[in-house]
Amino acid sequence: MTASPAVVTGLGVIAANGVGAEEYWEASLAGKNAIGEVSAFDSSSYPIRLAGEARDFTGADHLPSRLTKQTDRATQMSLVATEWALADAGVEPETFRDYDMGVVTSSAAGGYGFGQAELQKLWGQGSEFVSVYQSYAWFYAVNTGQVSIRHGMRGSNSVLVGEQAGGLDAVAHARRNIRNDAATLMVTGGTETTLCPWGWVAHVADSRVSRKSQAHEAYLPFDVEASGHVPGEGGAILITENADTWRARGGGNVYGELAGHASTFDPPPESGRGSTLDRAVLNALADAGVTPDEVDVVFADAAGLPELDAAEARALTKIFGPSGVPVTAPKTMFGRLYGGGGPLDLATALLSIRHDTIPPTTNTQVRAADCASLDLVLGEPRRSEVRTALVIARGYGGFNAATVVRDHPH
Repeated sequence: MTASPAVVTGLGVIAANGVGAEEYWEASLAGKNAIGEVSAFDSSSYPIRLAGEARDFTGADHLPSRLTKQTDRATQMSLVATEWALADAGVEPETFRDYDMGVVTSSAAGGYGFGQAELQKLWGQGSEFVSVYQSYAWFYAVNTGQVSIRHGMRGSNSVLVGEQAGGLDAVAHARRNIRNDAATLMVTGGTETTLCPWGWVAHVADSRVSRKSQAHEAYLPFDVEASGHVPGEGGAILITENADTWRARGGGNVYGELAGHASTFDPPPESGRGSTLDRAVLNALADAGVTPDEVDVVFADAAGLPELDAAEARALTKIFGPSGVPVTAPKTMFGRLYGGGGPLDLATALLSIRHDTIPPTTNTQVRAADCASLDLVLGEPRRSEVRTALVIARGYGGFNAATVVRDHPH
């Protein structure tokens, strides 16, 4: 493996509380809660009606009509976020060799909205009315495919499906490709949306989603009143580069280094063996070559369910000690984003490093007794030197992932 690390040089962010990295960061520091009743469809007959909806994003405002006709909203988010991330990085793809660039994204749902619209045509009008683009617009890998086609990125291209944890695993795979000299530049991350009736019935069937009707009560991780999470839409795309080639092209914008990563899978609940989240964190720290006392902030998975929050609190307390490290979960402002959640947490961690500021966890008021050992950043942002950050993500079914990012000298 090459000694050159993988660095993040560009960010493209779409979230309910801010479209674009700068707007998102300012909203997160302000504690802007963007969770509200779904407007993308009539949710009045459903037992859950709250979501983190990116109301300020419209794909047609940024993409040619030929692309919007071919793609789901989630793919449009990936395409636009990639454009923003490339511009942020100062990257012109045509100046790279096509096989030196690759794409790896995460997805948990694929193009739900596009798929539903075409199935409605099939059932209501007949097969001749179904778009030919249905053949791939619904698919998990379509975001990777469309980004690679649009920018001529013919190198290593793939998709990882691991629910919320899959986003961190996708970024780790991009890092692996760079460190193995399989690419000099990787577009990575993920965007997700399930705000359509077809996607919504999946949330209704999910006992992890909160049934609360008030936005400020619905998603309260680590709180005595925790009752689940709120679904959101959006995510982040990151431009990752080989540090040597980044310097060779001028060494401009850089947010930090992808320093370490690890994934584990929990045993079946009936086994009685417990979560392996602590092992994922310890292995990620070891991969990065850092000790727990060198970590300046943890961006928590923050499931919002008492038993899952308690398990995360136990793991963090075991590794860092009681109140041993600041812990935050800005996703309370916009919901859990599944395949887009881990990448957006990574982007937020990198912005924290750049600005030496930890954004707050909103809504949470009274910590649950089994989460009292956590030093939660509540209500207001916390000014603090941030050089190394840990991001945690867990996916439904036992997926665990942990990624370490740190400052990288210009």
